[in-house]
Amino acid sequence: MNKGQHRGPEARPRVIGGDHGWWFLGPGGIARLKPHHLTPAGELRPEAERVLRDRGLFRPPAFRSYSLTVLTSTNCNLGCAYCFQNTAQDTAGGSRPPRIAYSRLTSATIDTIVDFTRRRQAEAGLDGLVLMLFGGEPLLNPRGCVELLSRAGGLGLRWASMTSNGTLMTVPLARRLADLGLRDVQVTFDGDKDDHDRIRVRRATGGGTFDDIVAAMAAMTAATPIKCGIRVNVSHHNYGGIDTLVERLGRDLDPSRCSLYFARVGDVGVGYDNDLAFSGDMAARFHRWQRRALELGFAVPRPRAHTPCQACSYPDGRYGAVVNADGTLSSCWETAGKPDWQVGTLTDGYLPAERTADRWISCEESYQYADDLSELTRFQDTVDAALLDYLSATGRLGAGAA
Repeated sequence: MNKGQHRGPEARPRVIGGDHGWWFLGPGGIARLKPHHLTPAGELRPEAERVLRDRGLFRPPAFRSYSLTVLTSTNCNLGCAYCFQNTAQDTAGGSRPPRIAYSRLTSATIDTIVDFTRRRQAEAGLDGLVLMLFGGEPLLNPRGCVELLSRAGGLGLRWASMTSNGTLMTVPLARRLADLGLRDVQVTFDGDKDDHDRIRVRRATGGGTFDDIVAAMAAMTAATPIKCGIRVNVSHHNYGGIDTLVERLGRDLDPSRCSLYFARVGDVGVGYDNDLAFSGDMAARFHRWQRRALELGFAVPRPRAHTPCQACSYPDGRYGAVVNADGTLSSCWETAGKPDWQVGTLTDGYLPAERTADRWISCEESYQYADDLSELTRFQDTVDAALLDYLSATGRLGAGAA
């Protein structure tokens, strides 16, 4: 991981080519373009840009809520070898790689988080809050999750999410969290059952987790309003089984309560790499998985412009913060809990910019690819254009498209 610099707040529109024309993806929406709207180099002509600006497609929505990510526990009950929070590999070849230092959110730290957030909201002129419960595994500290959500109600909580491995969620706990405002839980699958159970393993035993995650998410979505956001990690280790995974999830979960997102995993963690090529065949696979997920009733996130992250793309956390369980601040969820990457504390605020410039990275920089960036961009543009073509042809593109 390379230490970065403060990133500016500029959203970057995208123009990508589909089968029957071009697509404009701006921070304010999506529009289909005709060939005469572009120069031979594929850039917007001035008159086309003027029309898009007049429609507001260059203008990002104004922030109304402060973005807060909190690690409730840095421990995890899984021992995935590629986790970005591992500090080394398990020298015994097992499922217990050493991790970032242990810390657990307490009532005293929650008091400090509430005071810090209230001050930051006032400074930014924001009257709402969007909260992400993070870890480690956040449900290793269920009491901390419940207390933080309860206190967040006094900060104008508008939306709360959780990133979890899914193995510890129970129906009584889900009901309690839903009552306090939790609206979605994000879980990850590393391919179909056999691949997943080889990669995403229990720390204590090395055993698989696939069936337990599916069962927990099915029970949660049946018993509460909480939705399930499913991320599928795609690598050379598992891509061959993802067609089967989509069918299995469509059978065992309620697709109408779930979204499905496919992500080509970059080189993260300790001793992990991904040899999956950015090929035309792989782009076609991604589109096939997306199309089938939609046919089964899953939501699939729409492509979008490159937009800045509230927490890490603005200097000194102007509109958001990432807080470790011990009360230290980081620029990004990926560096939380790593002492060399701290950028301040809840009590003292952010360090001066000259001291944090080499520690401030954005989530866009979290996954590092050895590949040429232009190759990655072409791959993503191909996948996104195919999805937009399909959404348009099937009448699923919906609001926000011009």
